[in-house]
Amino acid sequence: MSENELATIVVDIAYQIHTRLGPGLLESVYQAILLHELRKRGLSVESEKPVPVVWDELALEIGFRADLIVEGKLILELKSVDQIAKVHKKQLLTYMRLTNCRLGLLINFGAELIKDGVSRVADKLPE
Repeated sequence: MSENELATIVVDIAYQIHTRLGPGLLESVYQAILLHELRKRGLSVESEKPVPVVWDELALEIGFRADLIVEGKLILELKSVDQIAKVHKKQLLTYMRLTNCRLGLLINFGAELIKDGVSRVADKLPE
């Protein structure tokens, strides 16, 4: 399954979750439900995966924890805030490069409408 096909599934699930629960819950609630729904569809999903950062001889075992990585191809950064900051998309791009994912979704469950809360970030993804 391609990154774009996975992203379509994720956005559909995020829409269903947001429609049913609405905005304002903790990010961890949306993450747990999204994880459950993705696995229910038979997808391989890693949650809170520690991602190392290497600088010269210095290896930091946990540079950050990826919220969700779907099928080793799509990284999801979840938020539940009033408004996404510009730095959030830059962080996602950095996370993508460290995990070798070519596509990432920044999903803000705090948005009034989920369509306004989903941002797609691609890096070297073929058309």
